[in-house]
Amino acid sequence: MAKDISYDIKDIKLAEEGKLKIEWASRQMQVLETIKKRFTKEKPLKDLTIAACLHITSETANLLIALQAGGAKVVACASNPLSTQDSVAASLVKHNNIPTFAIKGEDNKTYFKHLNKVLDFKPDITMDDGADLIHMLHTSRKELLKNIIGSSEETTTGVIRLKAMEKEGALRVPVLAVNDSDTKHLFDNRYGTGQSTIDGVIRATNVLLAGKKFVVCGYGWCGRGLAARARGMGADVIVTEIDPVKALEAAMDGFIVKSLEKAVEYGLTDIIVTVTGNKHVITVELMKKMKDGTILANSGHFDVEIDIEGLEKIKKSKRRIRPFLDEYVMPNGKKIYILGEGRLINLAAAEGHPAEVMDMSFANQALAAEFFVKRKGKLTNSVHILPKELDQQVATLKLKAMNIEIDTLTKAQKTYLSSWTEGTK
Repeated sequence: MAKDISYDIKDIKLAEEGKLKIEWASRQMQVLETIKKRFTKEKPLKDLTIAACLHITSETANLLIALQAGGAKVVACASNPLSTQDSVAASLVKHNNIPTFAIKGEDNKTYFKHLNKVLDFKPDITMDDGADLIHMLHTSRKELLKNIIGSSEETTTGVIRLKAMEKEGALRVPVLAVNDSDTKHLFDNRYGTGQSTIDGVIRATNVLLAGKKFVVCGYGWCGRGLAARARGMGADVIVTEIDPVKALEAAMDGFIVKSLEKAVEYGLTDIIVTVTGNKHVITVELMKKMKDGTILANSGHFDVEIDIEGLEKIKKSKRRIRPFLDEYVMPNGKKIYILGEGRLINLAAAEGHPAEVMDMSFANQALAAEFFVKRKGKLTNSVHILPKELDQQVATLKLKAMNIEIDTLTKAQKTYLSSWTEGTK
């Protein structure tokens, strides 16, 4: 049993269940396990306090344990009120002595209380999934900025916020955009979000996807993955975009591309999922035009992509049909269904990304912490990315874990690629 640490979780009695989940995930996170073994020997994070605001899942738990093995004092809170696995939070407290502040379904007041709780530990490094800790450090907890060596950011939405801060000259600490590492966004965002979003939609509804008209709002890496998986399940997939290049790519990938308004009208749309990182993608006016029975879900980080607040104002009635599935009756009598209260459906109704893909994302997070230590005082207060060689290192370790061998360049090939004098003869 954990001693002398503070925490706020649902039930410590869930710890044994959580321990098994963490152990199962660790078997599929061999890259992070390799880093943890090195961290255990070298202790690169000794005497540091790391505050992590991440989804408290079995995969995240393995990251926190790896950081602890590296010598850090680790504290954690949830980055989303519906993403916590309560048994995992209990295990982190009981078996790993990690102060954890996370309860699935916590209200906004509790959520922000938990953010403050982890910052009360006066961290040297913060880890974010959505930039909430870094935002708080720059607003209500400015007195802690002097302690910060750096902060790493896990998700696209957070990176957007941080780059906006940098552009305005408001960013006062170095930040690593872990999301921008190739071994993160090319895999986590595409394959992780693609699979886990479908998982969340099916768990919440138990509907058959084959034959459904399925709209994907946004064709970034998350949208690409989701569209591909929905098509693989037999859905008729429509993509909506604001970026002409991404829209063109979606069309050439074989998807129907429409404006969102037209998509709502097209073929009596059945399911719409937003993955844009922007607000009010699905407006009340659009909802009024949807067919009876339309299912709406969001897999972007914040719960702003669907205008739930506006929907609440015009609804005729509302009831919960099953966990994470709310039925709204519109003024015209039609019904629409909101999944996961408009929050991340892959974590609200399912378990988030598979461990194999989070292995790479969290390997990058672990290396980011070490990167800050090695370059303490040398980084500008701007958004950085991990060096290419670290990205390559993660990819190499992942290939080894998958028992995949690749070719290497010969000396002559290396010379050819670096020369301007060789060519057609």
